[in-house]
Amino acid sequence: MLGLDWTELALIAVVAVVVIGPKDLPEAVRGVAKGIQKLRRMAGEFQSQVDEVVREAKLEDVRNQINEIRSFDFRSAVEREIDKDGSLRKTFTEDPLKDAFTSPSPTTGATVTPPPVQPDPPAPTPAAGSAPAFVPPGVAAV
Repeated sequence: MLGLDWTELALIAVVAVVVIGPKDLPEAVRGVAKGIQKLRRMAGEFQSQVDEVVREAKLEDVRNQINEIRSFDFRSAVEREIDKDGSLRKTFTEDPLKDAFTSPSPTTGATVTPPPVQPDPPAPTPAAGSAPAFVPPGVAAV
């Protein structure tokens, strides 16, 4: 505890008997014992309050971590890691031909309009009773 030997405790007791007197010594010892008990009780309360503050601080940290996890945007995090400069997003969101037809021609300065899109002609239907145009090898024609 304090590192006192028996000889040191005996010296303190002799000095206490001389200074306080043998008549008042039991009352002084009781007072010292009550003071030590009061100090221990106060130290225990202080320790429990410190433990409670530490526990609340840790709970606050846990609460903050849970809120961070709840607000975590997985999609954005993956996009940031995979496409750091944004080139992939730009490739898929922009039409590369749009700029070619809407920007002015470098030689004439006029805007170029895209050619009209014509639908594919319908495939001819085979006439009834006619043989197909292509017969794969090994298959008998009907």
